[in-house]
Parts: sequence; structure tokens; C-alpha cells
Amino acid sequence: MQLPCHRYFVSPAAVYERFTGRRVDYLEEIRLSVDLLSFALPLRVLRIREYQLACDLHVSEFMSFAMCTNRSSVTVGLLTLLASAAAAPDRLQIPNRPASPVFKGQQGKQRPEIHFDPSTGEVTIKLLVQDPNGYFIPNIRRENFAVFDNGVKQNDVTVDVEHASVSLGLLMEYGGRYQTVNQALSDEVSRAGHQLLTELKDDDQLAIWRFADKVERLTPLSRDHSALEKLVYSTEPPKVSETNLYDAVIAVVGEMQPVAGRKGIILIASGLDTFSKATYEDALQAARNSTAPIYAIGLARVLRDSVLLHASSGPAARLDWNRADANLGEIARASGGRFYSPEITVDMTPVYDDIMENLRVRYVLKYKLSTASGLDASHTVRVELVDPKTGGPLQITDANGRAIRAKVIAQETYVPAKAR
Repeated sequence: MQLPCHRYFVSPAAVYERFTGRRVDYLEEIRLSVDLLSFALPLRVLRIREYQLACDLHVSEFMSFAMCTNRSSVTVGLLTLLASAAAAPDRLQIPNRPASPVFKGQQGKQRPEIHFDPSTGEVTIKLLVQDPNGYFIPNIRRENFAVFDNGVKQNDVTVDVEHASVSLGLLMEYGGRYQTVNQALSDEVSRAGHQLLTELKDDDQLAIWRFADKVERLTPLSRDHSALEKLVYSTEPPKVSETNLYDAVIAVVGEMQPVAGRKGIILIASGLDTFSKATYEDALQAARNSTAPIYAIGLARVLRDSVLLHASSGPAARLDWNRADANLGEIARASGGRFYSPEITVDMTPVYDDIMENLRVRYVLKYKLSTASGLDASHTVRVELVDPKTGGPLQITDANGRAIRAKVIAQETYVPAKAR
């Protein structure tokens, strides 16, 4: 009988499958049919996880254990395996994730948050640890983080996981010079914007802007989600106007700049710009300077199909939708955000789940400075993921045993007196 799948118990079935490639049913054929449930040994002290043990054992050790036929020898077999695993490299197993990211292209670089408390001398670092597809890597333990401040390894580092409340700026396009596009745009933007509201927690706050030829703020930051919902559905497009995307991006980046705490900008737009006073390069520079990452949801794929269906000729049919997508993607990446290009907006759950995980979740590392440098001097902090047994890089695998490469902010510079 297989032991329960609990992080503090050994599963002989997992070990057998790992090293023979056979299914669990074959355990009966090698006479491992004794009731191991009563001999499940809690491993709270050694903190050995089921999969870590399975990966670290040698085949010969497993087979000697598997041939145990009485209860006393089963106990001895388990203890033998534990002794072997205790000396093995530490590995982290994480759940399987999708093989590709939800967002398109590359994610922009996101800087860690670094704060210093002069009254206690404590440094707080909030940082992302992700796999190559941008998914958060959970379950990393305190002993797997090595923190160096000005080259000095910091002791007594505490580690927590934060799910922060967020302040969001929603910027929605709602009109342009092509009437064929306008109605479809209004429907898609309202549908996509409404679904964002379902992702908000009680402590989250949202401000809403819309733009066509000018930017209009519909509401400042608010936690009244019912009132926000009405505003999202009240965006009727003008008959004909310009679409000044670059001006709108620059304006909203400026409005969100002084907002404190974890924040982001959700931009829902076609990517078209017809008459902005600012240039594309101006918008890119504003995005680079933004303290809020921009998560751009491009509607080019949705709108292109609608335009081709209703107007196969004329100016609207000749719009460069690929360029529109590319421009939105670059603006998002320049800000440290992500770009999404959904085929439909009926279900935006995967997109908003991805945005919220990327925005909310951080590892929080705290330590007291152990260096003598002054508070006005520049400090360089470096964070590594390590195997505490070997001092080498932490090995991470998914549930299928595939190696996962972690992306973590490796190095950042801060000045304690300014990081408050």
C-alpha cells in the first residue's frame, strides 16, 4: 500500500516509479504489499519531501527496500533510505505549469522593492522568482536564499511570501476616426474591462481613464467596486475622433507616479495612434520612467476580424494591425510589464490571473545590515538560490522531474538613507 502523499512521509511508489519507469501496480509483483501505513515515519526534523527523496535515492537502495517482506525490515528499509537522502542534494519540486507563457514576447525587467528602516537597521527586499515562462515559483524555503550586501553574506535572513493589495489604473480606448472600428472597440473594451473588476479584492483600488482624441479621468482611485462597474459599462464611443494613444499613456503614467504601494496600469487598446502630440519614442520614454508596470491588452486581433467582416475595403481595411500590436508590446516591456493579445475577450480570466500573480506575489526577505558602510553610501545587494548542503545552485524540478530554471533578481544597488 502506498503511503499517503504528504510532504513529511516517504512514498515507496514514487521511488519505484522514478527509477524503474513502471507503474505503481507492479509493486504487488515484488511483494511490497505489506501495510506500510502503520510504519509511516514523520520526517518533520529532516524536512524531506516525497519527491526530493525519490530523486535522491540510488536504484540499489530502493530495490533492497522494496524486497522487505516483514514489518521490522520495512522499518529498517525506511531508515536506510532516510540516511541516504539526508546526504543528498536538496531539490525543490513545484507543480507542473503550462509550457508557454500567457503573455506575448518578452517581459520587461522589473526591479525589486528595497526598503531600509533606520530605527532598526533592517533591510526589506521584495522580489520575484519566476520560471522562464513568467510563472511564480512557490515553496522556496528560507535556507535556499543567500543574500549578500556589499559582498557580505547576511545571516538570520527571514523569508515570507506576500500577496499584496494593489492600486490599478485602467486606461481604455473608446473611439477613433473609423466608425467601423468604433462600435466593435466599445463592445470589446467594456467586456474586457468588466472582467478585470472580478479580479479585485476588497482592499484593491482602481482608477479609470478613457481616451480617444483626449484623456478623460472617469474616477480617481476607488474601492467602490459597484460604482466602478457602472463606469466601465458607460463608455459610449464618439461618432468620429482621433485616437491619441501616446498622449494618453504619458498622461496616465504621470498620474500613477505618486501613488504609493504595489501598483500597475492596465491598458486596453487597439494600439493605433492617429494624432498624438507626443511621439512613439516619447511614450516609450515615459514607460521606461514609470514606477508602475504597464500590462497592455492589445485588441488588434479581435478588431481586425471585425473590420474585415464588415468593411473589406476602404481605409479601415488597410490598417497596420501588426504594427499596432508591436507598439503596444514595446510600451509594456519598456515599463517592466507584459503584453497580451487575446483572440477573443469573452473569457479574460487567464490574462488577468497572470497579471495579478505577477503584480501581487513577492518573496519578502528581511535582514539587519552587518556591514559598516554609512547610510548615505551605495550598497549592492545580491540574491542567489542555493542548495544549503552543497553551496551550489538550487535544483528545481516540476512534478514530472523536468528541470526548471529560476529567474531571480541577481543584483541591485540601493542607498539605505533613500530606501525608506
